[in-house]
Amino acid sequence: MAHAYTPGLQVTPHTILRKERILPLKGEVLVKEGDKVNGTDIVARTELPGDVDIVNMAYELGSDPKEMKAKMTVDEGDPIEAGQAIGKTSSFFGLFKHQVNAPNDGTIETISEVTGKVLIRRPPLPVEVTAYIDGTVVDVRPEEGVTVQSPAAFIQGIIGVGGEVQGPLKIVVDSANDMLSPDLIGEDCADAVVVGGRLVTAEALKRAQEVGVAAVVVGGIHDVDLEGYLGYALGVAITGHEELGTTVVVTEGFGEIQMADRTFQLLKDHEGDLASCNGATQIRAGVIRPEVAIPLKGEAEEVEEADGSMAVGDTVRIIREPNFGILAEVTALPHELIAVPTEAKVRALTVRLPDGSDLTLPRANVEVIVS
Repeated sequence: MAHAYTPGLQVTPHTILRKERILPLKGEVLVKEGDKVNGTDIVARTELPGDVDIVNMAYELGSDPKEMKAKMTVDEGDPIEAGQAIGKTSSFFGLFKHQVNAPNDGTIETISEVTGKVLIRRPPLPVEVTAYIDGTVVDVRPEEGVTVQSPAAFIQGIIGVGGEVQGPLKIVVDSANDMLSPDLIGEDCADAVVVGGRLVTAEALKRAQEVGVAAVVVGGIHDVDLEGYLGYALGVAITGHEELGTTVVVTEGFGEIQMADRTFQLLKDHEGDLASCNGATQIRAGVIRPEVAIPLKGEAEEVEEADGSMAVGDTVRIIREPNFGILAEVTALPHELIAVPTEAKVRALTVRLPDGSDLTLPRANVEVIVS
């Protein structure tokens, strides 16, 4: 059978999902191998060093750097509070006094008699890593983090924003082609993962934030609406660190695009089940896709990650106009090259569109849907 290679993404009702939960620097792991964890459980934690405040103490006290230390009221290593006096000076037999106060809470890290400056280290910033998905700890890296494994239904999207959230799936539209409008998002959607159809409007996203929706999963979104939601133009850097209140996962792409029937049905089959969502996206090297993971009870069949393999009979999504977003079935993978408008010759494939017609196009214009 003919095979080809093309970008792919997963939409599967059963897989073994493994998530590495790693600290940004060494810290403390709170669970052990074999432990059952919930998605919101903290599995590791550490502390990031606080920012440094620099006080030009010699200047503030009007003294030579070598004489500055004698006028300090604290020593290196001392904890201090914002507003606390850390240096004092007086002149004219004590008639004129001047005091230098700490700008923030912290610890005196360095008192330099060379530069005349004092470095104050602010309190450390706690960092906690959660399990993200309900599952079992299958690997522990001491002081670094863990790997959590769970049988799960798994859906990868095209673009997303916002970080990791959990909530019950709530379907608020009747079909994959329905628009997600503000009137469909009620108070009962608070803390839920709300599923729409072909499009989410800017007004609906604003309503989702107001209600406290954990995440919105939808087929399409207009780029101007997404940028309006973010408050800035979307660049090529990784997303997922935005503090938006509501994570967004777009399964098909930009514009009004019906959510794929198989994706919508999979989400509908799990309505009410707890889902973990992450809007993190990176489209350059080291591709990261937004995702929806729905932990399953019991065991699930393991599905290999997409390796780019494509064969006759596979389902693909067309990712170029004029058929952008359409799902089709691969019917042929000819070895002959075809000429494109640029006069270049490229590898091609033939697909059958939903209306029964056949279309030949470059293989680079599709991505395979891995199930």
